[in-house]
Amino acid sequence: MKGTAIPGPADAEFISNEEPARTPVAQPDFETVASARYPRRAILRGGLGLAIASLFGSLPGPVRARQQGSDGATGLLGFEAVPISRVDIAVVPPGYRIQVLLPWGEPMTGTYPAFSPDNTGAEQAMQMGAHHDGMHFFPLAGSSREGLLVVNHEYAEPRLMHSAAAGLGLVSFDVPLRADGSRDPDQVLKEMHAHGVSIVRIRRDDDGQWLPLRDSLNRRITALTPMVFSGPLRGDPRLQTAYSPDGLRGRGTLNNCAHGVTPWGTYLTCEENWRYYFVRDQGDMPATLSRYGVGPLNAWRWHLAAANAGEAVDQYARFDATPRADSPQQDYRNEPHAFGWVVEVDPFDPASTPVKRTHLGRFAHESVVFAPVREGEPVVLYSGDDAMFEYIYKFVSARPWHAASASGALLDEGTLYAARFDSDGSGEWLALAPGVNGLGPENGFATLADVLLNTRGAADVAGATPMDRPEWGAIDRGTGQVYFTLTKNTRRSAGQAGGANPRADNVMGQIVRWREAGNDHAASTFTWDLFLLAGGPDSGRDLQGRPLDADNLFANPDGLWFDADRRLWIQTDISDLDQNRGPYRPMGNNAMLAADPDTGELRRFFTGPPGAEITGCIATPDQTTLFINVQHPGASTSAEDFAAGRMDSHWPGGGKSVPRSATVVITREDGGKIGA
Repeated sequence: MKGTAIPGPADAEFISNEEPARTPVAQPDFETVASARYPRRAILRGGLGLAIASLFGSLPGPVRARQQGSDGATGLLGFEAVPISRVDIAVVPPGYRIQVLLPWGEPMTGTYPAFSPDNTGAEQAMQMGAHHDGMHFFPLAGSSREGLLVVNHEYAEPRLMHSAAAGLGLVSFDVPLRADGSRDPDQVLKEMHAHGVSIVRIRRDDDGQWLPLRDSLNRRITALTPMVFSGPLRGDPRLQTAYSPDGLRGRGTLNNCAHGVTPWGTYLTCEENWRYYFVRDQGDMPATLSRYGVGPLNAWRWHLAAANAGEAVDQYARFDATPRADSPQQDYRNEPHAFGWVVEVDPFDPASTPVKRTHLGRFAHESVVFAPVREGEPVVLYSGDDAMFEYIYKFVSARPWHAASASGALLDEGTLYAARFDSDGSGEWLALAPGVNGLGPENGFATLADVLLNTRGAADVAGATPMDRPEWGAIDRGTGQVYFTLTKNTRRSAGQAGGANPRADNVMGQIVRWREAGNDHAASTFTWDLFLLAGGPDSGRDLQGRPLDADNLFANPDGLWFDADRRLWIQTDISDLDQNRGPYRPMGNNAMLAADPDTGELRRFFTGPPGAEITGCIATPDQTTLFINVQHPGASTSAEDFAAGRMDSHWPGGGKSVPRSATVVITREDGGKIGA
């Protein structure tokens, strides 16, 4: 059945990737912040631009000498900046080449079915997932020519996945419906299997081409893969469902955005905007749902497949979190509690069961970044909650790191903290634990499980600083400084602007960084500054306070990664609805830039096709191959154009082909290090 169009969700937040508005703790305005930290005469002399610039570069750190070539390139950034692009290609600097690897639908397990827009749900379970995001390369025996590429798949685009959507007026978050208003079960199954994680063995051949291998280590983890819970929430009554009456097990992982890599060699996939998948249209609404945006609307409407699913009804009905039975063990009112976690996966053991580590907190996890480990000291990691007015978190393990015995159990005991950024450039980590920082029964936090299940609410009470959508983190191994992207916050008013979030109606975003007291990542205090303000020449500023220009202007920083030589790679995510429109038009298509963390030099390295986000970044050990992901090319296509068969992008296949997310492999023609 061809189906009918369903309009996009009434709540525009589903499309803008933003959480429900709330009223954050008031912050001092920008001028108050600047006046407290810097002489008033400096602000008056240089105006607002100089005042903004004054917030940069306040953290001491080693500065290395850079040799400059005749073309103006430094020793760290040894490439020519690529221009802004609005065309349907991927662009790299002169002297570099691109290969497309593992697009959505690439066969990788089982019977290896070839890609087709008509693939079934069962076939999708054996193919590369959709909308590639965070990613890591695990070398085999230290090799730079062979390893496991592990890729997150954030979400799916139904209009591209199903033949039934052809000719319908759909945007990227719309779904095709049957005539009776239900969803086709196999279409939903296909979307479920397009989520999750792909693990693929890849090898570089003698011609320099990277190829996927048909290997026993290849694996798909999807929205239906069995999981187990660990940590303080394991067996908690609020994890009990008809699928797991004892609260020990879960089913699947959703909205797998960015990632982390543990010091013991496993992969962490992060569940970000999982709320989009659930509906609850009656009954009491606990804070563990309302604070996270669960309500009577959802984006994907997977629960509407249950009516026609036969014996498989349960796997679709679970997305309706409305109480419909006498107890939680008989329905799925608690199913949303099974998501919003960090999930540990062993890429080298296809038979292993993924583990949801509950002590890392429940929120819209963007990424996880580990501090360098030291024998006999705690393990420390950082994570951001990707929503406007949400928080940056740190976890410090209770048990010390010992290389000989380290495992994921280190993540099950410790202390979770939320960050407070003070206007004088100092900061404090606020423990999220019962009995401290206002977290007690009177505020709904009698136990540690209460805190971790409603981590956002606990951070509210503790007094953490609401941030401008904290996303990826990265650590400079040369200085120990921690960097986080703050993508944007269009809801911040003038009265709420200040400190690390200095701009009202922040459409461009910024990058904040900090140094822990005594360079100890387990410390309770830190000092911070701003590394970059995104924007054009009128609003963007580099580390030295210099306006951004045609070689480096950008908006909405998202992905972040340091290579072994300390180049900071910055990836952008201007929403597909905003690309090349309004204040974002000067930025063109999304891009990746490289920065020198000492000098602030910034240069554009890569531009993607229209509608796409640029995300995921990792290199081989010898740094001669760089992997990045191009997510949802063509997602900016309007409903009218889609109905007429016109797309903003046909990347990577060209012609009239279906646009497909894919991994891009970048190498130098001379075989040298990327970016040098």
